[in-house]
Amino acid sequence: MSEPNQPDFRSLHSTVNSKGKRNWIYALQPKGKFYRYRTYLSYVYVILFFTMPFMRIDGNPLFQFNIPQGEFTFFGSLFTPQDFIMFGLGMIIFILFVVIFTLIYGRFFCGWVCPQTIFMEMIFRKIEYLIEGDGNKQKINNGKKWTTEMYVRKTIKHIVFLLLSFTISNTFLAYIVGTEQLFKIISDPVSEHIGGFIAIVFFTLVFYSVYAFVREIVCTVICPYGRLQGVLLDKNSIVVAYDYLRGEPRNKKKATEGAGDCIDCGMCVNVCPTNIDIRNGTQLECINCTACIDACNMMMKKVNRPENLITYASENQIASGKKFEFTYRIKAYSGVLAILIVLLGVLIVTRTTFDATILRVPGQGMQENKDGTISNLFRIKVTNKSNLDLPYALVPSNPDVKIERIGHKLDTLKGRQLAEETFFIKVDTSKIEKRKEEYEIKLMSGDKLITTKKAIFISDY
Repeated sequence: MSEPNQPDFRSLHSTVNSKGKRNWIYALQPKGKFYRYRTYLSYVYVILFFTMPFMRIDGNPLFQFNIPQGEFTFFGSLFTPQDFIMFGLGMIIFILFVVIFTLIYGRFFCGWVCPQTIFMEMIFRKIEYLIEGDGNKQKINNGKKWTTEMYVRKTIKHIVFLLLSFTISNTFLAYIVGTEQLFKIISDPVSEHIGGFIAIVFFTLVFYSVYAFVREIVCTVICPYGRLQGVLLDKNSIVVAYDYLRGEPRNKKKATEGAGDCIDCGMCVNVCPTNIDIRNGTQLECINCTACIDACNMMMKKVNRPENLITYASENQIASGKKFEFTYRIKAYSGVLAILIVLLGVLIVTRTTFDATILRVPGQGMQENKDGTISNLFRIKVTNKSNLDLPYALVPSNPDVKIERIGHKLDTLKGRQLAEETFFIKVDTSKIEKRKEEYEIKLMSGDKLITTKKAIFISDY
């Protein structure tokens, strides 16, 4: 938005110094309403993260991503490899959601909801502040010769980081293999679950490395979404922005007539977890965490100037000076977002516990019976998508239709297993009105109707 302070600021990386070495960031702890809101949100997020693996709907976990078996559970509904089309549709909806959301609201997700930001800024960074002090104190202490106290504090911090990473690793694994399997990995001898033990150790070291050492590099270099948002944003996207029309020219002492509101205190840079200067304009490294907004508002209060010199705004909004308005474009995109969310919710909610296919047995035609009925032979393949063993029965919707099961008769479906049986559909000749009829079959679990399927009945009418 504004002219950069340094002509080459976009050619430099915020975490790399002029010698090409890591520029360790000692971010100050923000104070303000946005930081407070993010803290409250992090409480909710952390509670949900650690409790959702234990939540169940009809015996299924609330969320589970069993990648090794190709099974995914959303809101208690199990999606198997046979649901590839529906899963693909869900992925398309998700991608469209990301694209449209970023077009409108920029990198809001990164600063407020992303697990990396939540755990780094709201948990690990706060623990670091508690043990080692604020960013300035850490920088000063690390630049001096370490004392015994420093070694003790560093050791305590890294032990806490490692234990917390171990806890996150176990919870993360629970989302993949389920809590039951996780408890087996933890309680059984290591020799019985070598793969699970290796997974826990691996993820523990990954999370520990990320939050103790890699940190903001995940957001600025590794994360593909951070790169993608650079090509999705436009001048109408809502981002954390510096009002350069009001802030420039900067003047620390406010002695120059006509000087802007920016006093060049540098607080917006000092609190930034990716070490950028938001006054240079929208940058790839900005995760929209609002730390700079809180810091700037605090300084504006101290010098008796209006707040929101840095605020949520679009580039066009800053340039025109007009208040933010929901344009037709934003309303349309927001409407599309709402429709996609509703559609995805409907797809998940309408998922049935039993997934069944009814087909005529190949090579078997109609049979005329001595009791005056005509029968067709069918085979049903049915999967119980819950973790529970459930009662099962086939009931015709039409009272003139009778079902006669042959061979192995099913009355219970085991959890997460495919079963099949063969049965006749019988209809009295006098009740048949055309050569090809479509009869509805109810799949019941006790007194509960799970789903209905249709069977094509053929006669010589």
